[in-house]
Amino acid sequence: MLIDVNDIPREGLDFDQDFDFGSFDLVEEEAAFLEPVHSLVSVKKVGEEVLVKGKLTTRLSFICSRCLRPFEYGVEAAFDLAYLPEELDEEKEELAEEDLGKFFYYHQQLDLREVILEQLNLSLPLRPLCSEDCEGLCPVCGQLVQNGQCGCQVNLSDPRLEKLKSFLRDKR
Repeated sequence: MLIDVNDIPREGLDFDQDFDFGSFDLVEEEAAFLEPVHSLVSVKKVGEEVLVKGKLTTRLSFICSRCLRPFEYGVEAAFDLAYLPEELDEEKEELAEEDLGKFFYYHQQLDLREVILEQLNLSLPLRPLCSEDCEGLCPVCGQLVQNGQCGCQVNLSDPRLEKLKSFLRDKR
């Protein structure tokens, strides 16, 4: 959804819209959409700057990175962004530290769909977990470890360090 920056009225624009993205648009490869992304966005122009403020919500299906079971994940993200015209981006040869948080619109247009997708991807967890206390899979048998119970004897020592351990024992 392209917004022409020159057509933004003084009072701004408000959007209440659903976006349908494909799972291939997400940075998390194993994620899938369970519902469209709902967004409430306000766009306002102040001088050459375009202020975009909004909130997005959706539900996704992830694969837990510990136990490999699918689970549902609710996304609620708020954002407050400022976009500057592309001419300001091209004038500088080198980025200063204060420029790192700035965004730019090009050809007097702002793609609201891209803004929503970017903010959605930024709100996703790096390692999706079905719960914080998920114990994952047993490293020996591969079965799901539940409540700390597994029939396997897990050897926690690293076999590469056994020689070092015997050396230290002999030294005493």
